[in-house]
Order: sequence, then C-alpha cells, then structure tokens
Amino acid sequence: MATGSKKAVIYAIFGNGIVTLLKFGAAFVTHSAAMMNEAVHSMMDTANQVFLLMGLIRGGQPADRQYAFGHGQKKYLWNLWSAIGLFSIGCGLGLAHAWHAYHQLQTVERPSSVFILGLAVDPIWVLAVVLMISLVLEGYVLLIAGRVFLARMRAGGHRGMLKYVFSADDPTLIAVLLEDTIAVTGVGLAAAGIGLSYLTSNPLWDIGFSVVIALMLGFTAFFLGMVNMRYLTNVRDHDAELAFQEIVAAQQEVDRYHDLRSVIVDENHTVVVAEVELREEVMIIGMQDRILAHERALLERIPRKRRQEEKLREYIATRALVQATLERTEEIIDELEAKLKTRCPQVFHLTVEVEGIAEPATPAHAASSSV
Repeated sequence: MATGSKKAVIYAIFGNGIVTLLKFGAAFVTHSAAMMNEAVHSMMDTANQVFLLMGLIRGGQPADRQYAFGHGQKKYLWNLWSAIGLFSIGCGLGLAHAWHAYHQLQTVERPSSVFILGLAVDPIWVLAVVLMISLVLEGYVLLIAGRVFLARMRAGGHRGMLKYVFSADDPTLIAVLLEDTIAVTGVGLAAAGIGLSYLTSNPLWDIGFSVVIALMLGFTAFFLGMVNMRYLTNVRDHDAELAFQEIVAAQQEVDRYHDLRSVIVDENHTVVVAEVELREEVMIIGMQDRILAHERALLERIPRKRRQEEKLREYIATRALVQATLERTEEIIDELEAKLKTRCPQVFHLTVEVEGIAEPATPAHAASSSV
C-alpha cells in the first residue's frame, strides 16, 4: 500500500518545491499579500510532504527487538507533527502577514512595474504567469494523487469518494490528496483576490483572500490531526472482526466465540484476539484413525515385554487421545487464521484461545435458539 503513497508524496515534494520558489519571488517583487500567503502555503505543503516521506520511510521498517509489531505507527506520529505543527504555523504566519499588510496599506507603495531581464513588466502579468505555472504543476500533482486514491478506493470496493476520505486506511495518501486539492483551490483564491484588486484598484481584496488562504491551512491542520489521531488511539478493525464472526459461523467445529477484539497497528497490520468454544461431537468425527496411529507410534517405543501391561496401555490410550485432540485443535486454529488472512490481508497476527468444549445445549436453550 505504501508504494502508491510514496510516489504521490515524492511528486508533491518536487512540484510544491518549485512552486514555492516562484511564489516567493513574485510576492517580493509585487508586494501581493495573497501571493505571499500562497508562498507560505506552498512552503508548508513542501515541508509537510517531507515529513510524510520521513514517516513512510521510518514506518516501513520491519519488526525488531524494540518494536515487536514493526514501526508502522511512527508514520502517524510524523503525520501528526506535520499537521499540527507545520500547518498551524502556516496559518499563523498567513494571518499575521495579512494583518501586517492591512496596517501598512497607506505606507507601502505597490510597484507600477517590475524589471525582468531589463524589461519593465506590469506586476499583474508576473502574478498571472506564476499562478498559471503553479496551477499546472499543482494540478498535475493532484492528478497523480487522485489516481492513486481512486485506485485504492476501487480496490477496496468503495464508491463514495467523500465517505472514503473519512474512512480510508492510509492517512498519508489522504494528507497528500487534501493538501494538493487545497493547493489548487488556493491558486484560484489568490487569482481571484489579485484580479479583483487589479480591477477595482482596492488592495483589500488581495488581503481578504489571503486571510481565506491562511484559514484553509488551519482547517487542514485540524482535519489531518484528527485523521492521524484515530490511528494512534488503538482503533479497532471492524472489517476484520466481522470477517472473523462470519468465518467462525461457517466453521463446523466451532460452537461460539467470546471476547473478540482487534487493534490496528497501521494500515497493513491488524492484530485480532478471540476465545472460542469447540463442538466435541464434530471434532471426534474422523479422529479414530488419528488416535490409533498415535497409539501404534507410542507402543513401538515401548519394549515388547511391557506392551501388555494394563496401566501402560491405559496411559498410551489417554495420551494418544489428548495428542490427537490437541493436533486437531491446532489445525482448526490454523484454518481460522488462514481464512481470516485470505479475506483480510491486513491481519498479520491472530491469537485464538480455546476456552474449552462447548456444553451441550439444553432443551430450553435449543427451543429458544430455534425461535
């Protein structure tokens, strides 16, 4: 799963890195508040995606002596730091710059032209070209992330895009998709603010839209923080639990289960724990040959002159029965695990505790069960 996410992150880093430099350059020469906040926005996007890439690299490390279930949750921690830290900082910087620009409206003169390669150019054309380049680059990055997102959604059998955003099991991919969507939206907002300011000769439009861009960063921080917090609080895997229930219901040797629990370590690793009760009348079917085979194997290890001793034969018969029962019990558990992993590949560990042989149903219980 991480391969598609890593591809989207790497494309986003390069695309947003280039856009950040262009926007800062345009903001400095034109004194546009909206362009400056867009530059801050792209800078935060780039830094955040570097954090996401670090999380993917660190989270992809295998299990070791210190981390028994791997390093997967480190990914969510890096995502959480980037969401709360970088985007909150970006929102604060954006609002502060808008406030500063508003109070300097009367003291700072906007240039009527800027010189590029010795030519005097109207600032509106500089801003327009930078915004157009930004739209193309960020739109392409969004296209890459969108393709990965749709492929993941369809592979999981989901249809509603908005619903899948809130329930997807890969917050890194959601982070990239959301950031790229807001980045493209931010370009549109910046273009609207700059264009209205140019047409009306009122810089308040520029400042107003820069505030909206800064608030979008704050929303992004809140939403991504909420998504990643969900995976750092021992969330249950309801799909795996439902699959286990259905598998147990179809397993003839299992009568019922108790205390079914699960925990998502990361999107590729789920641990499932449960207790089961077995049906004795179903388990013993076909076990006679297995018991006799164990008895013969045990007798062969005993000297011939002792094979007729009554106590020894009782011991061998009991041990053969216990050994055959344990073997069949282990096979049932292995069957449950194999079926669950086939249906839910994210389950990498299933712990099943056999509580015992289920008690025969009483007539009253049988009557109530059939209602």
